[in-house]
Amino acid sequence: MSIYDIEVETIQGKIGNLSPYRDQVLLIVNTATKCGFAPQFKGLQKLHDQYKDRGFAVLGFPSGQFANQELESNEEVAEACEINFGVNFPLFAKIDVNGKTAHPLFRLLTSEARGVFGSRAIKWNFTKFLVDRDGRVLKRFGPKDTPESIEGEIRRVLDSSSVHA
Repeated sequence: MSIYDIEVETIQGKIGNLSPYRDQVLLIVNTATKCGFAPQFKGLQKLHDQYKDRGFAVLGFPSGQFANQELESNEEVAEACEINFGVNFPLFAKIDVNGKTAHPLFRLLTSEARGVFGSRAIKWNFTKFLVDRDGRVLKRFGPKDTPESIEGEIRRVLDSSSVHA
């Protein structure tokens, strides 16, 4: 199954898949608005703004699996992200990223890009996955890897790939 075939729900409740992001470089992030890493939202938005014209997008997937650090409703999440962090990159409905109830997207991401010591499990909020224009999961970044610290890697992938005709 391709990353583009996986069903997702936007934070506004619209069901679809990731096919609108085909031919783009993606940074897929599990987020939480009440997490100590939440200030990364601003850096993620900056990356999204800076590189969107080159075919790059940040996709945020809120999750409350880690110390319940996410708000209850998708509406509250969307509002908090916009008001507190100026987020306008695509956000999706709250999901689980680990365990039996893990969303299929995160099952795919964690099987393609393992964590420390080969672990599949996501350890905390703001784990990031870099995906190339062909939907290949290239790299996994931990929560402590700030958007600023991975910008060079994103730029490298953007520079090494071109939009397909």
